[in-house]
Amino acid sequence: MMNFNFDTDRQTDQKQAVDVEAASRNKTIRRVITALLVVMIAAILLANVTIVTKQNEYTMVQQFGKIVAVRSDAGLSFKLPFVQSVKSIPKTVLLYDLPISDVITKDKKTMVADSFVLWKVSDPTLFIQTLNGNVSNAEARISTIVYNSMKNVISSLSQAEIISGRDKLAEAIFANIGDSLEQYGVDLVAVETKHLDLPDDNKHAVYERMISERNNIAAAYQAEGESEAKKIRTETDKAISIKISEAQANAEKLIAEGEAQYMQILAEAYADQSRADFYTFVRALDAAKASLKGSDKTLILSKDSPIAQIFYNID
Repeated sequence: MMNFNFDTDRQTDQKQAVDVEAASRNKTIRRVITALLVVMIAAILLANVTIVTKQNEYTMVQQFGKIVAVRSDAGLSFKLPFVQSVKSIPKTVLLYDLPISDVITKDKKTMVADSFVLWKVSDPTLFIQTLNGNVSNAEARISTIVYNSMKNVISSLSQAEIISGRDKLAEAIFANIGDSLEQYGVDLVAVETKHLDLPDDNKHAVYERMISERNNIAAAYQAEGESEAKKIRTETDKAISIKISEAQANAEKLIAEGEAQYMQILAEAYADQSRADFYTFVRALDAAKASLKGSDKTLILSKDSPIAQIFYNID
């Protein structure tokens, strides 16, 4: 009987020890769960209180749908939890690829335009108020406005003017848009045309016609150049003829002056008898020399010949 009571007491002690251990473990679990709940609640509160603004965005603080603050500088700020909400809006320049569209020129020719725009949010408050801060809504408005501007500009130009001056087309489209996007808090940075071409079905025919027109223009320029060249050649030939005539006239004048001087020298020579005799002697020798040609060196002169008189008169 004593042994049975001892076993019962030992089992009771073991059961109490297990109960104490279980109670301690449950208490520890409750503490851990409580700590986790506190941490979760603190994290939720912290997440609903802090605002992290990045370098490339605006942070809009709204309370019951009304904007109460705008954060534009990067950093950490705070708001009222559960009452105020936060909306982020991009601050960098964005690229929007416009849908490919057909446009009609001044001469009723169809062209295919493929363009893109660069834009950014300039007024985040106005951007939220008009476009609900939605980039897709902004791109839809940009697409409509840019297409209308493109259509107006291209419809005022002929196809040839567009093809030859397409480098200035983007500037004209941008200028035509003006400040129409400012009402949405959007600033249009640039409009660029990636591709502006003819539809495939009439591209070849238009190119052939343009080639023919350019050939006609080239032929007109060539004819004009040949006419100018002929005119220049005629004027040059005329100028040369005048120069030659003047040169010949000057030559004739110089020859006449030379002959006059020659005759004057002769007259002066014959005016003096001694000079006249010497001149006659020299002329006679020249004549004799001219007669002595060939193998026969015999000179037969009559006594009355001027050459013979030279020898007869030698004393």
